[in-house]
Amino acid sequence: MKIIPEAGEACYHCITRTVNGEFLFGDADKEVLRKQMWQVAEFCGIQVITHDLLSNHFHVKILVPKKVEISDAELLRRYRVLHPSPSRYQPARLEVIEQWLASQSAEGVAWRKRMLALMGDVSPFMQLLKQRFSIWFNKSHKRFGTLWSERFKSVLMERPIPKVAAYIDLNCVRANLVTDPKDYRFCGYGEAVAGNERAREGLCLLLEEKDWEKVQAIYRQMLFSIGTAVREKGARISPEEFQRVISEGGKLPLADVLRCRVRYFTDGAVLGSKEFVETQLAAYRLRTGRRQRAGPQPVPAITDWGELMTLRPLRGRALG
Repeated sequence: MKIIPEAGEACYHCITRTVNGEFLFGDADKEVLRKQMWQVAEFCGIQVITHDLLSNHFHVKILVPKKVEISDAELLRRYRVLHPSPSRYQPARLEVIEQWLASQSAEGVAWRKRMLALMGDVSPFMQLLKQRFSIWFNKSHKRFGTLWSERFKSVLMERPIPKVAAYIDLNCVRANLVTDPKDYRFCGYGEAVAGNERAREGLCLLLEEKDWEKVQAIYRQMLFSIGTAVREKGARISPEEFQRVISEGGKLPLADVLRCRVRYFTDGAVLGSKEFVETQLAAYRLRTGRRQRAGPQPVPAITDWGELMTLRPLRGRALG
């Protein structure tokens, strides 16, 4: 049952499972689901606080904003997120839609109404996400039929409660997939540590703090505190690991962050001190005769990076 708040923004914890609880999703499937989740959230205007994508179910904690007027330009921008090119499901080209809207044609009015019905609501967000992923999954695995066992369950919360978010991020630990949620790419905390700006925004909003360094330290200590609790089922974080995290003040050593798959280590081409980057750049120019325009770029703060530099800036949002 969906409970509708009286007014203003609303926070939900949503859960959905595969049919019969079957363990269907491997890492490649989770990666597609992860990307589609962020796309659909941006399209619907939903703020993802955190999430955890597992082999037979997923959790997502979202903030649905207050209803505001959405311009045609914003509708088109969001539409491009999901439909950068025509498909058999969305055959109309963006140029045609723009003409419809500009001329206030009947087609434009109908299109606007359909899009606005999908904005700022938990049900369209979950339905669209599950539908899009089901189409991809069944096609990719030569499968047909129902993928999900239920519509979805949702709990309306008065506010984005940090302990509920921590419970979600710890699912990968309880499932014995990792011993530290930072090492799980398919949870909100793991994505945030790895540099995903939107994942960080969600946790910063959760703790009402803009400084990611502070948020990371506070939330990490909370995760390990809750994760040590003894449960009838599922793995837990050891008390020794909890004490270590507390002694470190929740801060992540540089070596730990380097092990996380941040796009700076794949898109950055060269990573190291300014002198190292400049030396490698000079060797590249000498070897190829090409001029590389970009020089050493500082890596934005993720933890205590010191003077770590990269050869070129990222293309687009990290891990988006």
